[in-house]
Amino acid sequence: MKAWVVPGYTEARELGSGASGRVVLAVHDGTGTAVAVKYLSDSLRRDPAFVRGFRAEARLLGGLRSPYVVGLYEYVEAPDGAAIVMELVDGIALRALLSQAGQTDPESALVVLKGSLLGLAAAHRAGVVHRDYKPENVLVAADGSSKLVDFGIAADHGTTPGVAGTPAYMAPEQWQGRPASPAADVYAATATFFECLTGRKPYAGENFAELALQHIEAPVPETEAPEAVRPLIRRGLAKEPEERPETAEAFVAELEGVALAAYGPDWEERGQRKLAALAALLPLLFPSAGGSTASATAFATTSLWAPGRRGWLGAGVALVLGLALVFTQAAALERTGGAAALSAFATTSAAPPAGGPVPSAPASGSPSGSPSPSASASPSTSASASASASTSATTTPGPGSSATTAPTGTPPPTPPPTTPAPSPAVKVKAVTVTSFRQTDFRAALVSLSVDASGPATVRLEWFSSDSRGTLGASEGSMTFPSSTAATARTLTFSGTGCYWGVRATTTPSAGNGAAVQQILIKRCEIR
Repeated sequence: MKAWVVPGYTEARELGSGASGRVVLAVHDGTGTAVAVKYLSDSLRRDPAFVRGFRAEARLLGGLRSPYVVGLYEYVEAPDGAAIVMELVDGIALRALLSQAGQTDPESALVVLKGSLLGLAAAHRAGVVHRDYKPENVLVAADGSSKLVDFGIAADHGTTPGVAGTPAYMAPEQWQGRPASPAADVYAATATFFECLTGRKPYAGENFAELALQHIEAPVPETEAPEAVRPLIRRGLAKEPEERPETAEAFVAELEGVALAAYGPDWEERGQRKLAALAALLPLLFPSAGGSTASATAFATTSLWAPGRRGWLGAGVALVLGLALVFTQAAALERTGGAAALSAFATTSAAPPAGGPVPSAPASGSPSGSPSPSASASPSTSASASASASTSATTTPGPGSSATTAPTGTPPPTPPPTTPAPSPAVKVKAVTVTSFRQTDFRAALVSLSVDASGPATVRLEWFSSDSRGTLGASEGSMTFPSSTAATARTLTFSGTGCYWGVRATTTPSAGNGAAVQQILIKRCEIR
């Protein structure tokens, strides 16, 4: 049977695959924009916990706005499949670079660490811990810049979601099942930094038990790194989370001080150029190359273990190795398994909507609401784009967005001029929304009609909301003469709400008060 494809996109080729699903390069039919589409595998789609997790991953991505984190376009769920449509990063995995080059020079390693920390900082500000940072989850673009991907097992700061991660990069407290904290991400980023510098992982245990003991008790191998950057290795790989920088953002400040002192003011520019040169050695791994790109979109292998006391570390090896493959994802998903159903699509903001209520009887033509998905954690899957569980009021622009978009609350660039208020003798019988429809990921067209005895002024406002029946947060407003009300106007939306609404009022006031209409946008429909 032919695999399900997200409506509105044409697939070009597969970028990577694994047990959790596959990632494909696709083109948005309406705009020709290239995207990465991450599909949940059919087997996992039958598991409600994994589906909830997939939605949670999309929701998290939708709340992060950072040039160092891959962007979300939309989440689509249908009876035949579920997919996250993401920004296509024309880059290759850091793992591929290390496999090719063995290691990098200190300036390049510092550039990778800084970009990764800034991506992690965006998640930490949103209250989210990545928990699976590693070279497979960093994509390096042709210009040497990098983006962080795969928030599949991310957890809220302070929660205890179970022991999960990639063993070579797991912090001591992660092995011990302690609450998730940004310090664990700092540890993983430093472990990757160490690998960039030396060509090997900090600890070389041959099994889970040995790795756990090394990460928890073995000395930090700082002497194997160049002397100038040893303070960063010592701080970032400290055994106790309290001894590491509290957040990724705090570690960036330390990094910049060390780099400036050791390599001068141009260290970052040089490091980025060197990374670009390394990436140029692997041209066929870039999605834009059109060839096989499996190496650039490797899927994560996230292992799970609960070691307990040191006394049974050795004795438990066989049991751990046998059960880890079975329970790799399950415990990580428990953090959201009992979550209540979300009010809308997975990237909808969890913040309470603002604005006035919409009349209980929506205007004719409004589509009916669709079932709301639930929330949870997700399988760990890396690709040319990936995700986290944040609650921001903004979302990444979709492929159909203009290259320059007006900030929230500003009117479209070319509204007709405002006319003076009409004389008291003018009577406005009614104002009506005659057409309101979505035209793109962030745009809609609206037309009005005004039944008036003379010239009047129309005020049009538009909103984004998490729920039907509430206008929600204001997205913008404009005024224009009633004589031009029938002219179709483009409205730009930047909020994450699944419901877009408009409200039209007049001066003098219309006999029917106002015209209000609300629509459920396409990215939030259960198709």
